[in-house]
Amino acid sequence: MDQTSRRLGSEARAALLLSLVPKVGPQISSVLREHFGSATAVIDAPPSELRRVPGVGPSLAMEIAKAGQSIDVDVEIQRCAQHQIEIIPFGDDRYPRNLLEIPDPPQILYVQGDLLPTDMLSIAIVGTRHATHYGRKVASRLASALTRAGLTVVSGMARGIDAAAHHGALEANGRTLAVLPAGLTNIYPSEHKELAFDISHSGALISESPSHAPISRGTFPRRNRIVTGLSLGVIVIEAADRSGALISARHAAEQGREVFAVPGPIDSRVSRGCHQLIRDGAKLVENVDHILEELGPLVDATSGDSGEAIHHPAELQLNEQEQAVLKHIETMPTSVDAIISQTGLPVPRVLATLSALELRRLVRRVGGNKVMRV
Repeated sequence: MDQTSRRLGSEARAALLLSLVPKVGPQISSVLREHFGSATAVIDAPPSELRRVPGVGPSLAMEIAKAGQSIDVDVEIQRCAQHQIEIIPFGDDRYPRNLLEIPDPPQILYVQGDLLPTDMLSIAIVGTRHATHYGRKVASRLASALTRAGLTVVSGMARGIDAAAHHGALEANGRTLAVLPAGLTNIYPSEHKELAFDISHSGALISESPSHAPISRGTFPRRNRIVTGLSLGVIVIEAADRSGALISARHAAEQGREVFAVPGPIDSRVSRGCHQLIRDGAKLVENVDHILEELGPLVDATSGDSGEAIHHPAELQLNEQEQAVLKHIETMPTSVDAIISQTGLPVPRVLATLSALELRRLVRRVGGNKVMRV
């Protein structure tokens, strides 16, 4: 038995089997599991019980009921093992925390490469496939700066802006994740096979489609919701009026993510969507500081490269003195005198640093001589 097979328990195998049933997408799968309590119970349920679930008709109920006989899960497990693809079911410890927050998370993730806890600090960069030189340059520059700041760049590995973002992250020796619209052995677009290889060794390739699945209608919007779901916010660079990047922006807003947009020339067709987003309230972006300043506190703290707990992405940009002061500020009111005592820094430096942290919206003053983390 190979390593992938050993990792998949009975519930994980049932979840994988359910995901391989045609016409069982993430929404139907989620409804089924909520109704029956587990993927195993779904697979074991008779057609009469399956038909009680909204959205499950007689034909689909029969497909699910006979899945154990008609679908060989081990074929998919072995195929993934041959291509070093990890199968990560919903609820697994390796499942990305950010994806747990979205309304319709993938029930199965296929991953080639490594997912790390620090990938919780991710930013998506999306935009048109028909990018201009300006758009590609901005995407690459922002991606490089974001990874140097300690964030992971997420995109869809499409032509244009997506590819420029991945290349920018890789050139800065940073981490980047690519979410594909098809199976991970079916790289799309085909000319990005070398890029896919580089990403899998400096981050990960991700899909919710079985390893050999081709692109089909509807896979791109489903892919886009994972791109934004993995991220704290999404940056849109060059998007025409009906661009798929605007769908990503809508997904991000519905998921409670921050939406950023890069302006372009006022007569540029591929920037009209970005300008509309800015008019509708998206944050205008010129540099990385604008992004980090707008991102709110993390739901759960994560660790940065230094091992220190990160509560807010803006902490990644702090110098040593700012980090030293912030480390001694609690989520409850903390006296300035205690901070001065604990840091050993001169009073003027501590006061100046507190003002800088307040400007970055990492702390706020409560009373005359106390501060607390935001």
